[in-house]
Amino acid sequence: MIIDGKSISAKRKDELKIKIEKMKQAGKRIPQLTVILVGNNQASQTYVRNKERGCAYVGMLSDIILKDENISEDELINEIKRLNNDANVDGILVQLPLPAHINENKILDLIDPSKDVDGFHPTNVAKLMLGQNGLVPCTPKGMMVLLDEINYDLTGKEVVVVGRSNIVGKPVSLLCLQKNATVTIAHSRTKNLKEVCQRADVLIAAIGKAKFFTKDYIKKGAIVLDVGINRDENNKLCGDVDYDDVKGIVSYITPVPGGVGPMTIAMLLENTLQAYEQREG
Repeated sequence: MIIDGKSISAKRKDELKIKIEKMKQAGKRIPQLTVILVGNNQASQTYVRNKERGCAYVGMLSDIILKDENISEDELINEIKRLNNDANVDGILVQLPLPAHINENKILDLIDPSKDVDGFHPTNVAKLMLGQNGLVPCTPKGMMVLLDEINYDLTGKEVVVVGRSNIVGKPVSLLCLQKNATVTIAHSRTKNLKEVCQRADVLIAAIGKAKFFTKDYIKKGAIVLDVGINRDENNKLCGDVDYDDVKGIVSYITPVPGGVGPMTIAMLLENTLQAYEQREG
């Protein structure tokens, strides 16, 4: 069966819309997300537009700050400090990648952790590691919601995460661990990857290789969450999993597009509201 991220994401956004409408009626301040976009990267521009649309749909305020790709690191640092001190800004997101002359880690570390709606700040990473209440990276958080939506209990289940990035692989592993799963993190250097994947009750594919995982990698009846966004030989969007090859043996699978992807922006909006609520007390 397909896990329809598009409709689940729409449902979550509709729930947010109702909450924000109630806040407006009560005369409360409305949450605001501010996004900084540096340069003219087309993919980044598309992502930012989608974030802006998401905010507009649920009734949140959004502010897009456009900066020239030649901006100095110091100028960008000053912009972030200004936003950290702006009481009306609840979420700050710096769209990656940044130009080569700017140190991404330095910039991300400067964002106030309470406004870090991407969940990338070391403070939020530490909170996730410790099982404390912080802001969680959007894509992993979205995957947990997808599993909740199909009423899947991870307790005692074997989860294999293929990919060890700080944005997806590591955080989703910790979230699964919090749900009492037995978690294996595999990657490009893992020996006998096929055998490792075949153990998985839940396979999370996040390696960025088009249609890499065929049915030989997957246990019958497994759940597959496909994080990959690639182009196939016909230039069509596809995931890391060969969907047509595996769909007959899995119990649930997320399609690409329309699976994990739509959840990311819904979770960003939820994180912005969470940041607002924690700051407003």
